Amino acid sequence: MTESTYRIQGATGEWEVVVGLEVHAQVTSNAKLFSGAATAFGAEPNTQVSLVDAAMPGMLPVPNRECIRQAVRTGMAIEAQINKWSRFDRKNYFYADLPQGYQISQLYHPLVGEGQIEIVLDEKNPESSTKTIGIERIHVEQDAGKLMHDQHPTRSYVDLNRSGVALMEIVSKPDMRSPAEAGTYLSKLRTILRYVGSCDGNMDQGSMRADVNVSVRKPGEPFGTRTETKNVNSVRFVMAVVEHEASRQVDVLEAGGTVVQETRLYDPDRNETRSMRSKEDAHDYRYFPDPDLLPLELDDAFLEECRQSLPELPDAKRRRYEQDLGLSAYNAATLTADADTARWFEALLAEGARIQKKSEGEVAKASANWLLSELYGALNRLGKSLEESPVSPEEGAELLALVADGTISGTIAKQVFEIMLETGDKPAKIVDEKGLKQTSDTGAIEAAVDKVLADNAEKVAQYKAGKEALFGFFVGQTMKAMQGKANPQVVNELVRKALG
Repeated sequence: MTESTYRIQGATGEWEVVVGLEVHAQVTSNAKLFSGAATAFGAEPNTQVSLVDAAMPGMLPVPNRECIRQAVRTGMAIEAQINKWSRFDRKNYFYADLPQGYQISQLYHPLVGEGQIEIVLDEKNPESSTKTIGIERIHVEQDAGKLMHDQHPTRSYVDLNRSGVALMEIVSKPDMRSPAEAGTYLSKLRTILRYVGSCDGNMDQGSMRADVNVSVRKPGEPFGTRTETKNVNSVRFVMAVVEHEASRQVDVLEAGGTVVQETRLYDPDRNETRSMRSKEDAHDYRYFPDPDLLPLELDDAFLEECRQSLPELPDAKRRRYEQDLGLSAYNAATLTADADTARWFEALLAEGARIQKKSEGEVAKASANWLLSELYGALNRLGKSLEESPVSPEEGAELLALVADGTISGTIAKQVFEIMLETGDKPAKIVDEKGLKQTSDTGAIEAAVDKVLADNAEKVAQYKAGKEALFGFFVGQTMKAMQGKANPQVVNELVRKALG
């Protein structure tokens, strides 16, 4: 395990940062945790609220099986203990966006127990930058509604569409020691959730957000008093919170003050945290078992169905890409960091192997290099995501096959790709219509070589005098004379022959 060397330099020496994250992930389901109301993002306010969500008298909650299933699958994906017996508790507090006056959660007997997530801090050097972050628990609970303060000059409005939506609260152990570790952990967790399909991970839409617990201590000393910064909604902001809050606490302690256990908010415009309220303890919420809900009891058949439904997870996929496909550690990590990218790559790979009549391992490196350099470069330039790519995996595979069988050169392939982006035409059609097929006609290439050597007699003499680096110049000039259509291998052979 890699030990962090991140320290805050204070007036009294070095300080170590201790970080734990409580991540709230909205469960992917068509209905809420205890009602049949819809969960679609962006609906008109208060149009997805059932009588249960609005806490009307006599309404009883009924657990949504799919929400429980998704939480169990998430636990299995992080190698966590799945508790066959768990229970819902009432967490009592009063707020305008919580109609019941309590939240149904799981304090004492959560659905999922301890697990772990392995993070890699340097993808180019994974062997020496891997660290395991412990997971304390995952429990299932209701989300609250949303208060809107910008709809009226003197009043706040409430939207209960989100009230009752199922959340997984994924609580890490305080195992992170730097902003980078916190950011990498959150990114890895989001990747796992997206692979499993239990949460879409869209932090900008509020379906995944983090409460950031930070404390500082002198290295080797006991944990200090922590603060909790609520509802941070991006990886970058989580890293900023850790950095700012840790520095603030060091300043307080070195000035002779005391860090107060409290809840804070992060202001991204000012890049600072500010106090929101004193931090409550569990007894402040008067938890007790929810009398309207029986304990959850999971049987072996349900657990096996959950386990069988899991896809290949990112760590296993990365290992397969390295060991079976021969990809570099960096390329394998990049391709598996996002579920959509991995799916796109595998579609490209399967089609490329089919067209070229080769194994996936034989076409993997060229496919990975093209996707990560050519396609990603073009999409960044166009401001598009992979999902919005004008070129499909099948078309990409067709283009790579034309290079592999010698129909076009790599240089011409770049030109064809640009035309594909602009027109949406198939690569074979573009090659035929533009007359871009590579030539291996030795007569035409020999004539071009002879002219290049004749026009550069001085450089020929330098080459024969020992300046062998000029060989590439002669090859380049010949390719230019042939408008990039000459077979590079044939050009190399004929230039070497002509130079003697």
